[in-house]
Amino acid sequence: MKILITGASGFIGSYLVEEALNAGMEVWAAVRQSSSRQYLQDSRIRFFHLDLRSDEALATSLDNHVGTHGPWDYVVHAAGATKCRTTDDFRRINTEGTLRLARLLVERGALRSRFVFISSLSIVGAVADTPAEPSAAQPKGLYGYPLITDTDTPQPNTAYGKSKWEAEQSLADIAGLDYVILRPTGVYGPRERDYFLMAKSICQHVDFAVGYRPQALTFIYVKDLVQAALLALNHGESGRAYFLTDGGAYPSRAFSDLLQKELGVRGVLHVKAPLWVLRVVSSIARKIAALRGKTSTLNPDKYQIMKQRNWQCDISAARRELGYEPQYPLERGVREAVEWYKAAGWL
Repeated sequence: MKILITGASGFIGSYLVEEALNAGMEVWAAVRQSSSRQYLQDSRIRFFHLDLRSDEALATSLDNHVGTHGPWDYVVHAAGATKCRTTDDFRRINTEGTLRLARLLVERGALRSRFVFISSLSIVGAVADTPAEPSAAQPKGLYGYPLITDTDTPQPNTAYGKSKWEAEQSLADIAGLDYVILRPTGVYGPRERDYFLMAKSICQHVDFAVGYRPQALTFIYVKDLVQAALLALNHGESGRAYFLTDGGAYPSRAFSDLLQKELGVRGVLHVKAPLWVLRVVSSIARKIAALRGKTSTLNPDKYQIMKQRNWQCDISAARRELGYEPQYPLERGVREAVEWYKAAGWL
């Protein structure tokens, strides 16, 4: 079976490549000319240079590939941007790029079977941020917050989430496309840098959090997400979206406490600031980064993400229809990530 994996040089994509190879598939890694191949060293990997900026360039690349190698059986689209300078950049990369790829794969006969789109839990927004009274019809989670379900109407409150949601909606308009959407919560693990910054902070004996109202967090280890993506190649209802977590829900300090334990750090100062402080800092950081022509880790999107109090969602459909069964509860995942950070010289 032939599979094309976009975003192959990135955190999630590189793990998708490895596991697809382990499954005995003919793996094509879609990369840009400038992409790093640090984690794409296996000699079995075949490369496809991907340009999502125009119909003409992509159509030509797909036609050449099909003429020489034939179509792919599956495509997993993991490419995308999580940080951009403008809303238009998010839309151009995450929305227009996704739709251009999916549409032309069908039009040029480059895809035999299924398109798996890696979206995000961020498309939902803060629809379940208010604790509710117990009800049999609405399952409850940590701190009494309701679980986010697929009956909730998405209300994305970040530029990133909006761009992913627009892509999700428009996939349904592509005639002849067999697709499944995955909506993972925060993905962590080796090679990922945002959660790694928390580990660096713990090593410096500081843990920073914002907001005083209880926060219920969810996580998914990268290998569990990869498991779900490969299951979705042949399982799941076409056109359906599936929420993905490790099956647990955690207080706001759970991740940092586990990092502290695995790193063997003592005497951490836990600083909790009001939300308005983060809002001001994020706004200033974004303006400074814009003046330098860069993007900032602290930005209005990051403010909305850290402001949200409830990230619990119902993954029963993924368990039932994909056969997804998470293997990495938070403690195991953090332990493995820290071991990798140390072995790779990041810590």
